[in-house]
Amino acid sequence: MLDNQPRGTICIEDIEIGMIRSLSKVITDRDIELFAEVSTDRNPVHLDEDYAQDTIFGGRIAHGMLTAGLVSAVIGEQLPGHGTVYLGQSLKFLAPVRPGDLVTAEVEVTDIDHSRRRVTMNTRCIVNDKKVLTGDAVVLAPSRKFD
Repeated sequence: MLDNQPRGTICIEDIEIGMIRSLSKVITDRDIELFAEVSTDRNPVHLDEDYAQDTIFGGRIAHGMLTAGLVSAVIGEQLPGHGTVYLGQSLKFLAPVRPGDLVTAEVEVTDIDHSRRRVTMNTRCIVNDKKVLTGDAVVLAPSRKFD
């Protein structure tokens, strides 16, 4: 399940503090396998159920950066969207994401610096009403003045 809001661009001139955008996606075994392949992070806690059973997680978990990638998708596709340049991101991992979990990634505008085209956003991922990831992002937003 991938539940994206409309894709495109919201220019800096139209962004307002408090704006929120989100997407929801079920994390699949294939997602984890593909992320391991692309990132070369083959930690067995992500790929080997027998190994993962004996860890503090008691089973396989998704890569934290796979979960964080959903935040990037909201920023790059929705708010601000196409043409956005990521400048920084802080992350705090609060709980594991497991294969089959429905993750909702949300971004919320908390500050806008119009003169520098910078937007600061609170970022979070939620599974079953529980925050599994939080942080803040700073991005360079597209502008109609530079079309």
